[in-house]
Amino acid sequence: MGAKKTSGKRKSGGKKNKRPGQGQRTGSSFAGASFERSQVLGSGTQTTKINVQAYAAVPTALNSLPGLPQEFTGRDDEIAKIQSILDPGSGSGAAVGSVAGLPGVGKTTLAHAVGHAALDKGWFTKVQMVNLRGYDPTPVPPEDALEALLRALGVAAEHIPPTLDERAGLYRSQLDALAREEQRVLILADNASTSDQIRPLLPARHHAVLVTSRHTLPGLGARLFNLHPLQPDAAVDLLHQRLEVADPDDRRVEDEPAAAEELAALCGYLPLALQIAAALLADDPDQPLSERVRMLTDAGTRLGGLDDGERNLRAVFDECLTRLSHQEADLYRLLGLHPGPDISTPAVAALTGQPADKVIPLLRQLVRARLLTQHSQARDRWSMHDLLRVHAQEQARTTMDGARVPRRRYEQARARLTDHYVRHANAADTHFRPPGEAVSTLFAGREQALAWFDAERENLLATTHTYARTKTALSLGFSLGRYLEWRRRLQDAVTVRAHALEACQALGDALNLAGAWNNLGSALQELHRYTEAHDAYRTALDLYQQTGDTRGQADVWNNLGLALKELRRYTEAHDAYRTALDLYQQTGDTRGQASAWNNLGLTLRELRRYTEAHDAHRTALDLHQQTGDTHGQASAWNNLGGAFTERRRYTEAHDAYRTALDLYQQTGDTRGQASAWNNLGGALRELRRYTEAHDANRTALALFQQIADTRGQASAWNNVGGALTERRRYTEAHDAYRTALALYQQTGDTRGQASAWNNLGGALKELRRYTEAHDAHRTALDLYQQTGDTRGQASAWTRFGTALKELRRYTEAHDAHRTALDLFQQIGDTHGEAVAWNNIGTACRGLERYPEALTAGENAIAMLTQEEDWTRTGEAWAEFAATLNASGAGPSRVREAWEQSAAAYVRGGDDEAAAISRANVENPPLGT
Repeated sequence: MGAKKTSGKRKSGGKKNKRPGQGQRTGSSFAGASFERSQVLGSGTQTTKINVQAYAAVPTALNSLPGLPQEFTGRDDEIAKIQSILDPGSGSGAAVGSVAGLPGVGKTTLAHAVGHAALDKGWFTKVQMVNLRGYDPTPVPPEDALEALLRALGVAAEHIPPTLDERAGLYRSQLDALAREEQRVLILADNASTSDQIRPLLPARHHAVLVTSRHTLPGLGARLFNLHPLQPDAAVDLLHQRLEVADPDDRRVEDEPAAAEELAALCGYLPLALQIAAALLADDPDQPLSERVRMLTDAGTRLGGLDDGERNLRAVFDECLTRLSHQEADLYRLLGLHPGPDISTPAVAALTGQPADKVIPLLRQLVRARLLTQHSQARDRWSMHDLLRVHAQEQARTTMDGARVPRRRYEQARARLTDHYVRHANAADTHFRPPGEAVSTLFAGREQALAWFDAERENLLATTHTYARTKTALSLGFSLGRYLEWRRRLQDAVTVRAHALEACQALGDALNLAGAWNNLGSALQELHRYTEAHDAYRTALDLYQQTGDTRGQADVWNNLGLALKELRRYTEAHDAYRTALDLYQQTGDTRGQASAWNNLGLTLRELRRYTEAHDAHRTALDLHQQTGDTHGQASAWNNLGGAFTERRRYTEAHDAYRTALDLYQQTGDTRGQASAWNNLGGALRELRRYTEAHDANRTALALFQQIADTRGQASAWNNVGGALTERRRYTEAHDAYRTALALYQQTGDTRGQASAWNNLGGALKELRRYTEAHDAHRTALDLYQQTGDTRGQASAWTRFGTALKELRRYTEAHDAHRTALDLFQQIGDTHGEAVAWNNIGTACRGLERYPEALTAGENAIAMLTQEEDWTRTGEAWAEFAATLNASGAGPSRVREAWEQSAAAYVRGGDDEAAAISRANVENPPLGT
């Protein structure tokens, strides 16, 4: 048998090279180790010992890093993290790091940047790159990589041994020699696809290796760094710099910042995609960014629009599939059928028709290939980069059109997936229905159902949109609504309700049409689109009346009352609730009756029929207790607190709000808790417990922020401002009112804006900025007039008059307070009338019309005493005393008025004001 041939060329003898120190070189290597090479010769084995010491130093060129592109940006954090393992002070062993990421994310450029940074710090004397071409049709084998590295380390070609093991031994020997010379080498092994390509390149000690790969490479003992797409700002910056490199006068990013941000998003913040887009833009310098955005907006053509003739993102992604097994590639294509941003393992199982334990290994292989991401917190959830999702969708379409897979198979996969979502959404929705109704056992309780909805919300919305005008959209539209309103995702609620309505109309589903209109009305109402909500309810009512559905009519009348109340059509709202109540009683619907009574109480309060309102909320509470509806009881207690507040029974209001808060906490209703805290703050303020009031409103604010309820936040800020005003922290109150105003403007809440402007004027007055206060109250007055809010107008006229008085424009102030008086009388607000009479008295005193001032003061005192508002009564007696003093009344009469003021303040619990009035008994202030 002849000698076995070995690959590679090798001479039997060693050529003498220059000794160390002879000749010029950019770096040197000197091997002082030996290794053995074995050959099979006939029946025996011949061992040849090769002395590597004979290979003297030769010129090398190890610092082979290319320069960084000028537009490299946004990777400072990543560079710092990788440097943490390359620092020679971090340990004595070999440092190995692996940068993994999806195609086009910029792994190679990052490795270059790390190499430059490490050289700048003096951590390495040499950096050598080797491109392993791991994803080419023919990857570089490790022996060829070692040959390239050995050449770079100064080993002549004829001295490089032929086998992998021999080359690895010589490579380590060369590195050891460099280590003894206190030289440190960083090897950048780029574009590896397997651990086998890397393992022979790992040094034993002292030096470092940084690997880039699309895969996670196990078994290397490497520190793994996952490279993600750029942050939005960095992506726009890359685009800007790349265009500026091509043409320093290119200002398109500055001229169209919004389009630049959208273009970066459409490129998925991938450096490769951004570079391709920038190259296309540079090639067409007259093309606006917005035009390029329009070209990429259609997902069906997006990848085609990311091809600059040299780089093609679709081709890069296509190549990834060639390395997948048939099952992995099939799963990748199936995932393209999913409409949402991520997918759960159970949903993947439904999509594929396979059990979870069969699909999880395939999913993990796609994660290793960086075609899929497994969520770090929710381990059963998986997502694709946006551009990979577009590619997977293309693959699914291409496969179907090419008939490689029957179209029916994909249709069946879609059907299984949508059935999974519909079935689970219907089951979860049962946990949001009123107590007493059957609940699905698919979820253990509301918390589990809520968690499922939270995790799947975006997917459910995407499914509803994708399957618009179908039974899927109809079913999801009905089952998602309660959850979305619970989470205050109000625009989403309108969207799914509208899809359900369209589906009913498209399918000719007359049975569900009335319910769809009713649900749409409820969603519109939550967004304060009351006129549209009213019209939707009216349509639903007509449809229910046509079918004779008494229960449906009752529900719509109840909802219609809410819309009418918000439209300030209180008498009509009252009648609507009464009709709903009658219909609920006919059907024996106790829960419906409780809801109608609760809503009726709110309208009775607006009609200033406070005793009836109190009784209505009490009835609602009793009925909710009968049905065991904890959430309904919370709502009734919250509203009952409002009825107590209107009757100035603040201690009882405080207790009612506390009870409501406890019940809302039991049901986990964050918005309800926020509302109760907000109302509680108001009651505490009236009880003069200002610090507690401030804390309560701050708690409400935090809860409203937690659920992203902008209108709730505005209300809480408005109330925080009120508490700060009472604590005489006027600058902070001013800022709180300003914040409330901005939030009300965001939501388009005109009435809320009016309230904030009115309160802001009060803070400005206390800050002695009287002209600004005047203008703020004027603005509030105009807004209240727009909304037809008579009570609000009366309040604004009152505070407007006060600002005019501070400006010493007493005639105008008198007229403003007279207007307020007329409006309060118009709505039957006795307390408001009393305050208006007191203000008229102060204006008349300023005009030195003392008889009128005294008459007005007497009216105010009488009415406020009857209302048992002792603090305001104390204020009225104080103003009356000042008027008596200014008019020249006898000292005894003035003293008596001050004594009455002090006594009233004591009854109201305002000891500080009482002390001031007592001081004035002995030393009345002079003048007005």
